[in-house]
Amino acid sequence: MPPSAMLPSNARQLVFTSSQAARYLGVSLATIRRWTDSGHISCYRTPGGQRRFARDQLDDFITSMHRDGSYVRAHAASANGEH
Repeated sequence: MPPSAMLPSNARQLVFTSSQAARYLGVSLATIRRWTDSGHISCYRTPGGQRRFARDQLDDFITSMHRDGSYVRAHAASANGEH
């Protein structure tokens, strides 16, 4: 049995795909790509080049953005199609 199968279901989701990270943060997939490309959110790449995000990194990002109010502005810009 793989080690992840022994973890509780809520602990298994410690790594997110780009789409899952976008849903988790409430933004579009394009916004996640833009934020990672600009260095606002760190991720790692799979051998195939796909982005993967640690849940604690996303939580830290949310916390830092709420602290200075920029998450609200960035989220609003994303919803309006602005960059």
